[in-house]
Amino acid sequence: MTRKTQGTAGVVLAAGLVCIGASAARAQTQLPGIVVSTPSPVVRQPSSPPPVVSQGQATGGSAAAASVPAAQPLPPPGTLLVVDDAFVPVTIVTDRELLANPGPTVADSLSQKPGIVGSTFAPGSNRPVIRGLDTYRVRVQENGIGSHDVAALSEDHAVPIDPFAAERVEVVRGPATLRYGSQAIGGVVSVENNRIPMFIPPRGFTAELKGGLNSVDKGRDGAFQVTAGAGNVAVHVDAFRRRTFDYDTPQGVQPNTFVDAKGLSLGSSWIWADGFFGVAWTRYQSLYGIPGEEAEEARPRIDLIQDKLTAKGEWRVRDFGIEAVRLWLGSSRYAHNEVVREGHGHGHEEEEGVGHEDEGPALDIIGTRFTNREHEARAEAQHLPIHTALGELRGAAGVQIGRKRTRGFGVEEPVDGLIDPAARQNMVAGFLFEELEVTRRLRLQAAGRIEGNKADGTSIEDPLVTTDAERFQRSYTPLSGSVGLLYELPLGIVARLNAQHTERAPDIGELFSKGVHEATGTFEIGNPNLAVEKASTAELGFKRSKGHFRFDASVFHTVYDGFIFKSFTGRQCDDTLDTCGAGEELDELVFAQRDAKFTGAELGAELDIARLGRGIWGVSGQYDFVRASFEGGDNVPRIPPHRVGAGLYYRDPAWLARVFTLHAFRQDEVSLLDVRDTPTNGYTLLNAELAYTFKAGREDDIASQMTIGLRGENLLDDDVRNHVSFKKDEVLQPGRTIRLFGSIKLN
Repeated sequence: MTRKTQGTAGVVLAAGLVCIGASAARAQTQLPGIVVSTPSPVVRQPSSPPPVVSQGQATGGSAAAASVPAAQPLPPPGTLLVVDDAFVPVTIVTDRELLANPGPTVADSLSQKPGIVGSTFAPGSNRPVIRGLDTYRVRVQENGIGSHDVAALSEDHAVPIDPFAAERVEVVRGPATLRYGSQAIGGVVSVENNRIPMFIPPRGFTAELKGGLNSVDKGRDGAFQVTAGAGNVAVHVDAFRRRTFDYDTPQGVQPNTFVDAKGLSLGSSWIWADGFFGVAWTRYQSLYGIPGEEAEEARPRIDLIQDKLTAKGEWRVRDFGIEAVRLWLGSSRYAHNEVVREGHGHGHEEEEGVGHEDEGPALDIIGTRFTNREHEARAEAQHLPIHTALGELRGAAGVQIGRKRTRGFGVEEPVDGLIDPAARQNMVAGFLFEELEVTRRLRLQAAGRIEGNKADGTSIEDPLVTTDAERFQRSYTPLSGSVGLLYELPLGIVARLNAQHTERAPDIGELFSKGVHEATGTFEIGNPNLAVEKASTAELGFKRSKGHFRFDASVFHTVYDGFIFKSFTGRQCDDTLDTCGAGEELDELVFAQRDAKFTGAELGAELDIARLGRGIWGVSGQYDFVRASFEGGDNVPRIPPHRVGAGLYYRDPAWLARVFTLHAFRQDEVSLLDVRDTPTNGYTLLNAELAYTFKAGREDDIASQMTIGLRGENLLDDDVRNHVSFKKDEVLQPGRTIRLFGSIKLN
């Protein structure tokens, strides 16, 4: 697959940046400093805001709504961020944490947070797992638009968003996910950045250069971003490059764990007194290996590329009963080739390599190709506050439209592909959020969503009876709703209680799969008779965001009606449906439904103990667990184990030092329905970090900030096997890792 960078566009944009920077002293248009309250959680700690920012902007369509005035001091790096007015748990990872993390995916930066782990199928395809839920139940998005990939279709497929593309990552569970679609039933991982500028930089220009080196995989990475503007126009450019080699484990090198990725984004916005509208184009490319038993011989790897065009805007109407109108648009083209060495797949010749002397040249061939063409649009109107007898009512209503066409096929025989070329899915939905401030201490929230979902494609109605594929058209109408309560208790503690009923329409892959997936060693067969998956959840939480003791704790219980899962039949197949039951190579699985229950708890806490020199030292801790079982007592497969962690930290305006250990217990609660869900031993991670930040410059001039640091992970060099991974029995996670990282910011 050809990989080209838009060099001409880059030169033109660079010239534009020079012109804009030269005129930066002219008057700049800023959005007014009002705070728009929405029923979704409000992020109080933007990662690195300018002195004057756009207040009230719903950040990229994330569950976060508005930033507080930038004059409010931000907590030092490493502080536990607790969103005190969120009705649901919200996990926030700042750009500073993303910089220090050595992993090449967003999930690497989240996997040690309470309630979140990574799928760790391969270093290049690590997907977030929230409360034991992943794939079709967790939506990953960037600035409000979905990642538009095929990552949910199989564990070896990547999410095409690099951590260096993020200025902040928010993980949202619960009712706030109703605005994003039924595929967010388990949560939303929202990557936020300034690729579509929402403000004119106060001094006309901001820039950042960052990067790092890793010892465990001899990795190196780097990125830059520039935003400039004058008058009513702002432009943005960013790019990253990342390359890692096979990583080390306590048992030696883990073959075929390399990652080679790069990306580029160009964006521009028109900003006026009452709003903004902007567009951005982004390209993401990655080539990464798939480890496992056949890694050294077959060298399976995935070569992907995605082009995405996004747009968003906001208009502060403040009339006709409307406070603000917001819009998000996205369109993308995604494709990846699954490449193997000759003799381990079917396809056409792609390239030649040097083999063993007695074997002659080795040929790399494309075994399977996946493509995804996807479009998405969402619009919201937020009404002006309504004063009622019960209190002030604020809220927003919106619509969402989505369309995608996914294909997965063998290159030589596209008709017999995993997903047929004609499979497609369309969605249209409406949603409503309302929040009532009854008293200064008590707030109530209600939300609802109705969705129309249509899917069509070919599938096998009963693979045990026939192998003939038929054409199916399926229509679903998921209905979802939630109610929530926030109450401020003494000592700055906030109690939250919410209940929700969420419904999810089956995805194309769950309905229409019917073919080989070599990366997982399975033959997957969809079920066109799947019904809507329904989940009813009750959750209780307590949190404290200010003071010396900060914490966020939750307990939840979810009952699923028709939980969709992959069920292994016990039969094996070769390359075609006709071989199932008589084959030897691949495990046959079908998509099935069964009632299930999920129960769990999450806790993150931090206590500042005493001042030391110019700073403060303290202790931190966390705990999380999920227990999931089907009706009748069988366990749901690949559920994360109990985890407990504790740490010690010191921070002042310049220094951050911390040591943290996280222990995952042995997981024995395995499923009898999945032949690969076997018991997994526990492990202990010992991590440490030391960083120094230096600031220079004056208030009336361009200021600079430089950070340099060291981070160590798995310093005990423990054998780490991740229970949720399909490859856990074949693949060890990285051993002892030392990362040197740094960044320079100008604003």
